[in-house]
Amino acid sequence: MLTVHELCKDFRLDHGVVHAVDQLSFSVSPGEVYGLMGPNGAGKTTTLRMILGLIRPDGGYAEVDNVRTCDDPIAVKAKLGFVSANDGVYSWLSVREMLMFFADLYGTDPGVAAARLDELADLLEIRPLLDRRAGALSTGQRQRVTLVRGLIHDPPVMLLDEPTRGLDVVGSQTVFEYIAHLRSLGKAVLVCTHGLDEAERVCDRFGLLHQGALRHEGTLSELRQSTGRDHLVEMFVDLLRKPVAGAARV
Repeated sequence: MLTVHELCKDFRLDHGVVHAVDQLSFSVSPGEVYGLMGPNGAGKTTTLRMILGLIRPDGGYAEVDNVRTCDDPIAVKAKLGFVSANDGVYSWLSVREMLMFFADLYGTDPGVAAARLDELADLLEIRPLLDRRAGALSTGQRQRVTLVRGLIHDPPVMLLDEPTRGLDVVGSQTVFEYIAHLRSLGKAVLVCTHGLDEAERVCDRFGLLHQGALRHEGTLSELRQSTGRDHLVEMFVDLLRKPVAGAARV
C-alpha cells in the first residue's frame, strides 16, 4: 500500500517561496490504480521525487508498504517499481544484462530474477530483444524493456510517470495491458499523467492536482457528481479557469 499524508514541499527562489506541494494526502490500496493528474507545474513530479526518497519533504510523509521514505529511503526503493517516459536504458549493455543488473541492485536472488525475467519476457514480448544491445532498440521496444525493469524485483507498489509519452497507439496499448496486469497481481499502482482520456481507461480512482494541492478526488462517477462535468478534461478546464489565491506553481 502507498500512503501520502499531508506532504509539503516549498522551494525558495529569487522571487519568493513557491509552494510545490501543499498538504497533499491520498492512498493507493493493493490492486488499485490511482491516477494523480494535473497540468505542468501541478506538483506531480515533486510528489514522485518525495515518494522515491530523492528529495525530503518539508512536512508530512510518504509511506510504502508500512515504511516511511524519510525513515529508510533504501528500504523504500526496494519496495517500489518505477517506470518513466525517460527510459534511461544502459545503451552498451544487452537487454538481458541490464535487467539482471537491476535485479541485482534490488538484492533479488539471481535464480529468482532469471525465472522472473523469463516470465516477463513473454508477457511484454521482449524475448527476441534480450541479447540485443539496449541502445539499438526503438522507442517502443525501449519502453517495453523499461516496463519489465520496473517489475523485475516484484515490488508491491508501482509508480508510472507519463508511461505513454512518445508512444504510438500500439505502444500505448501495451502500457494499458501492463497496468491491467499490475492490478491483477495486486500491486498498488500510481499513474501520473497529462493524458486525461487515457487515465479514464485505466484508473480506478483519481486525484486532480492543481497548484500543489488536491482539488478533487474519487472515482469517475464521484467526480462527475461533485463537479457536474462528464469528463476529466472538462473538470481540469474549470480548475485552470479558477486559480487558487496565493498559490504558486513549480
